[in-house]
Order: sequence, then structure tokens, then C-alpha cells
Amino acid sequence: MTRSANLREETPEDHSAIGGLLVAAFDRYGEAELVEALRKEGDLVFGGVAAIDGDIIGYVALSRMRAPFPALGLGPIAVAARHRQKGVASTLLHWSLAHVQKDQWPAIFVLGDGAFYGRFGFRPELAAGFGTPYAGPHFMALALNGELPAKEGQVDYAPAFDQL
Repeated sequence: MTRSANLREETPEDHSAIGGLLVAAFDRYGEAELVEALRKEGDLVFGGVAAIDGDIIGYVALSRMRAPFPALGLGPIAVAARHRQKGVASTLLHWSLAHVQKDQWPAIFVLGDGAFYGRFGFRPELAAGFGTPYAGPHFMALALNGELPAKEGQVDYAPAFDQL
């Protein structure tokens, strides 16, 4: 990762820059609007930024999910184009996972690339027993403190995701 990047929790002063990063990274407004809605609805549990000299170059969001046990949904995660392929996303993700693990969350779900998220312990087989519109090989779970408290049931992202 770029050596001078500072990892920290987002602050209200960061919201505009985070929105700009998300719009640029995804080439649309959907993810920026999603994060704003998660904040407004109280479902954003953790927002982490990577910043260099005050400029936000990376962002990760973890939000409350509806599940048979306390669980978080990972995403969106974004890195500014000129800082990609430098380990920013991996470092930000490792740091964020360690942060929420301290808060005793038992699980995190993600919808994404198995090759990338598998490096962090996310597994599709852990999520296979859960009912969700996103079921399939790209829907994965990570047990943070041992095993998942349940192996089946319905899981859904926070309501703000329905607008994506």
C-alpha cells in the first residue's frame, strides 16, 4: 500500500469526499447514494477511509444486515483510480475487519469476487445455507470469532441496498 496513507474512521467532514470517490470509482451515483442512505437510516456501522495528505483515496463501508444473528454486510469498497493495484483495498479491508472483530460481530457477508475476498477468509460455502436474493458463488460469509452462530436462515442487506 502507499506508505503515507492514514487509515481512520470516517468523519462527517469526509462525507462529500467519500461521495466523490464512490462516484468516480463506480462511474455512477448509486453507491454514493447508498452510503448516504445507510448513514441516514442508522445502518452504517463502520465507514473507514484511507487518506494521503488529507485526500481520501480509499473507502470501505460495513452495514447492519437482517440475519438470524448480528451480522454486517461489506460494501461498497472503493479506491481512487491512481492508487489501485497498490494494496490500498487489501490494507483497508484487513484494518476494517480487525476493527469490527473487536466489537464482537460474529459474521460479515459480501457479494463479490471470490478470488479477492477469499484471501480474507470469505467463503461461499459458509453463506450457502442462507436465503437471500444474492445466493450463489459470489455471495460469501466470514465468521469473525470462530463459527457462525447459525448455518441457515434469511439474510438481507440493509433496506438502503434495495434502491441500488
